[in-house]
Amino acid sequence: MEQEQKRSAWERQLFIRDKNRPTVRDYIPRIFTDFYELHGDRNYGDDGAILGGIGRLNGMPVTMIAQVKGRNVQENKASNFAMAHPEGYRKAMRLAHQAEKFHRPVICLIDTPGAAADMGAEERGQSEAIAQSIASFMMLKTPVISIILGEAGSGGALALGVCDALAMLENALYSVISPRGAASILWKDASREQEACEILRLTAEDMIKFGVAEAIIPEPEGGAQNDIDKIAENIKEYLAKTLAEKSQKDIDVLQKERYTKFRKIGVFLED
Repeated sequence: MEQEQKRSAWERQLFIRDKNRPTVRDYIPRIFTDFYELHGDRNYGDDGAILGGIGRLNGMPVTMIAQVKGRNVQENKASNFAMAHPEGYRKAMRLAHQAEKFHRPVICLIDTPGAAADMGAEERGQSEAIAQSIASFMMLKTPVISIILGEAGSGGALALGVCDALAMLENALYSVISPRGAASILWKDASREQEACEILRLTAEDMIKFGVAEAIIPEPEGGAQNDIDKIAENIKEYLAKTLAEKSQKDIDVLQKERYTKFRKIGVFLED
């Protein structure tokens, strides 16, 4: 554990983009039983970047919504490299409201460099879809737990990151912008992305200090790719414990705490 915590932000960036790092398709069968995938936003179509459905966590019915990364070119093309279009976020909202109706908690698994930014996404209302997703999850009348598996980029991640408890895998990163994008804006030089990565403060430890995340889920020595079963067990244990805690609270209290949590984010005092 001590050795893993000393890994720099840039080393983690390279680490989580390793093609052998587990994806949601590795975790789902190890964490959930009786999983049944649901498709489409009932408006435009289905989005391969976001996978959602219903299943059981230790026998408890839950709704699971996840961002999909691939292991090869074909898988990444099918999921648009985990960069969702508006119909993906609208699918997520549809499933979240369905969960609310049937009193199922929602579990979101986040792993995306950011939302799709192509012309089709803009034409179909990308910004509006992300904003609506943030607003919907903020007011959702059921527990919401989110876990960042790898990278969590900007609004593309925040759309599924409004929750009652946010956990990050030990080597995961959460950032308002990619290091390359930050370097391009700050210094007009994308080659300085490693430098930008170290000053962005985007590690799991940073997110705990900022009050953005509540927990760090430990990874096996060498990272999640070295022992998928162990990391899946750690995730499942965290989910079961946190859902048991959140499910005991009155929904009005849960909503108020969720609102207060996000109102505090971004507030700093300078000496």
